[in-house]
Amino acid sequence: MDYFSFFDLPRKLTLDVAALEKQFYVLSRKLHPDRFASKPVAEQEAALAQSSLLNDAYRTLKDPILRTQYLLTLEGVELEEQSKAATDAARASGEQKKQIVPPELLEEVFELNMQLQEMRAANQVGEDEPELRRDLMTAKDSFDAKMVETQAELEGLWSAWDSGVDAGDEGAKLRARDAMVVLLNKRSYLRNLVRDVNEALGP
Repeated sequence: MDYFSFFDLPRKLTLDVAALEKQFYVLSRKLHPDRFASKPVAEQEAALAQSSLLNDAYRTLKDPILRTQYLLTLEGVELEEQSKAATDAARASGEQKKQIVPPELLEEVFELNMQLQEMRAANQVGEDEPELRRDLMTAKDSFDAKMVETQAELEGLWSAWDSGVDAGDEGAKLRARDAMVVLLNKRSYLRNLVRDVNEALGP
């Protein structure tokens, strides 16, 4: 059973989080292990599995980004190399994770990577580079602003997806889905850039 079905919800991206939370607590009480203490082992294990599914479903659906990513996996979409799974896999194997640079960020990223190399070299020898630090802070502010823009665009696509669901318009859903994939990958990439700048700037 998928998470939306578990909460008896349509596969839509705009949902009432307060109502979801209320339903979560109702189901939590219903599935609490104490209620099954005197039941056969099979029933106890089934309730435990349902309780685990409930927690996973709630944690995913209450967060709009996780909800979007989950819906896309239900739609057969595998998000690209910026995903957490890819990060974890690269870390485990010791390999460098492949990252696809969004085309509109190519120039900025090229410039940023040079600045990051300079800052890391300066940090290693204990030198302070006030001008370079200012440039990196400016770059970080720019990426933060792009994150905000990306969030606004995503929210528009959530509405477009939901309208497609309501209208039974597969074409509208497909267009919204593909655009969400691009934006989520861009968002992940931007987050990684901000992280890299923060690490280079230090505490």
